[in-house]
Amino acid sequence: MIILLNGRWLFPVGIVAFGIQNIFYTGYVQGLELTPEWAPWHTFWAYLDGVLLIAGGVGIAMRQRWGATIVGLVYFASVLLVRIPRIGLSVHDISERTVLLEPLVIGCAAFVLTGIKGPWRTLIGGSMVVFGIDHLEVPRFIATLIPAWIPARLFWAWFTGFAFIAAGLSIMTRWKLRLGAGLLGLMFFLWVLLVHAPQIAASPHNGNEWNSGFVALAMCGAAWILTE
Repeated sequence: MIILLNGRWLFPVGIVAFGIQNIFYTGYVQGLELTPEWAPWHTFWAYLDGVLLIAGGVGIAMRQRWGATIVGLVYFASVLLVRIPRIGLSVHDISERTVLLEPLVIGCAAFVLTGIKGPWRTLIGGSMVVFGIDHLEVPRFIATLIPAWIPARLFWAWFTGFAFIAAGLSIMTRWKLRLGAGLLGLMFFLWVLLVHAPQIAASPHNGNEWNSGFVALAMCGAAWILTE
């Protein structure tokens, strides 16, 4: 169990799941689309992205740098081709910022595993700070996403916002890095168990629910990778 609760295992599980989804839904999964809608032969590219993610995820699980390189390149390509053209919307729209930064974080985490030098940790930490600010902008909406049986939902909405900011600053400055990234990963893991798993169980045929759950799992793995 302890071995499974490890970034190098949880991260590739999410990646392989994204690959399977990309093939099953031919690239049309809300929130983490990898293939530009305008691309010719869209289905071909969607299948190729899916195959690359599955291969890359397996490679990461086997601790192969080529696997992490493939995953990093796929996600950075999606940021450039799918998200950057919508950057004007991201400035004003929290949802657009989220779907810009999530693939950026996943791509950066993959490149951390390659050992290639770059601003990967700074980009991950900065993204977490933005996530935290977003939470603090709409705490009442965030509270609606928390299961009703959890008391003081508005408090937890505020708490998670500040937790994102604290973890992001820790990752960016490397001050108490292992603690900050470890707690960040724990927060994502608890979301998988308490928020996403029940929603998936209630709507097992909803691809978007599965996608959201695997995003949280991949983000958990990405955070725990930084503790190594």
